[in-house]
Amino acid sequence: MLKQRLDTDEQQLKRLAICDFGGLTAATMPYGRLEPLALMAKFHAVLFSLDDGVCDESEVTPDLLAQETSRIMRAVEAPAARAPGDSPHTAALRRLRLELERFASPVQVRRLTEAMRVYTSGLVWEASWRRNAELPSLDDYITLWMRAIGMAPSTAMIEVVGGFSVAEDAMQDSRVRALTEITWTLVSWDNDLYSRNKELLRAGDNLNLIDVLCQEQDCGPRHALVRAVAMRDRVMVLFDRLAAQVLKEADAGLRQYVNGLGQFVRGHLDWASLCPRYSVPSGPKATPGGWWKQQPSDNSLEPLPIPTIAWWWDQLEVAR
Repeated sequence: MLKQRLDTDEQQLKRLAICDFGGLTAATMPYGRLEPLALMAKFHAVLFSLDDGVCDESEVTPDLLAQETSRIMRAVEAPAARAPGDSPHTAALRRLRLELERFASPVQVRRLTEAMRVYTSGLVWEASWRRNAELPSLDDYITLWMRAIGMAPSTAMIEVVGGFSVAEDAMQDSRVRALTEITWTLVSWDNDLYSRNKELLRAGDNLNLIDVLCQEQDCGPRHALVRAVAMRDRVMVLFDRLAAQVLKEADAGLRQYVNGLGQFVRGHLDWASLCPRYSVPSGPKATPGGWWKQQPSDNSLEPLPIPTIAWWWDQLEVAR
């Protein structure tokens, strides 16, 4: 990241350099093989740099971001077609896409490419809201953020890093697709709980689950925080129940993938609880595992009243 000068702002480089992206990779994918793990850590470094330096804190417009993400996607789709005007992030992702071919099957390369398309489309959507004086609805925000958080490429890399493969019909099973989206959403909400103070302090940014809930429910941040945790707990309960249902009939590859989804949720929590990226001068110091509760604040198996994700609970109908 430093060698390729992904950021020109020295303060930003210093902030990114202490984020321990290797630690994030190790915590979320401890089953991985060394070389693909190193590749994943590079992906994390580039995507976090892209998020901070280009998307969140640079006042980028949606049209400029659409142009940049289109170039990124072309580099991922056809990495051999080098362009002289590549930005540092596009050039870095082009190299990583070429390196991916050492470890991934053609199907896995395609899955990563499609995952990058999900991610980059979310970035443009996010940028449009950052230029808007209003906040999106809760339904729109959840759809936006599960895409823009960058989790689609991360979950697409689980089988590459682990050295296994998942059959296409298994990956397209509606229960598995739900588990994948749930993972994106849990990590995106956990990120909001950790990063809100940082975003308000550094970017004056209130595009966050807490603030969206304040708008949706006409309440203050303290009440919205309680509601966000309850929503998060209910989705986590759903994940546990649905994963258990899928694992009963899963083959080895699918079993590793589903377990990898759960590991990503837990590993991200452990990493984020200590990551200096989310520290603010007045913030409390967290201890990994020191704030877990024995029971969820909401263990209902009823769908949350949010249309974009209500279909997840439909996958439990057989088990009810």
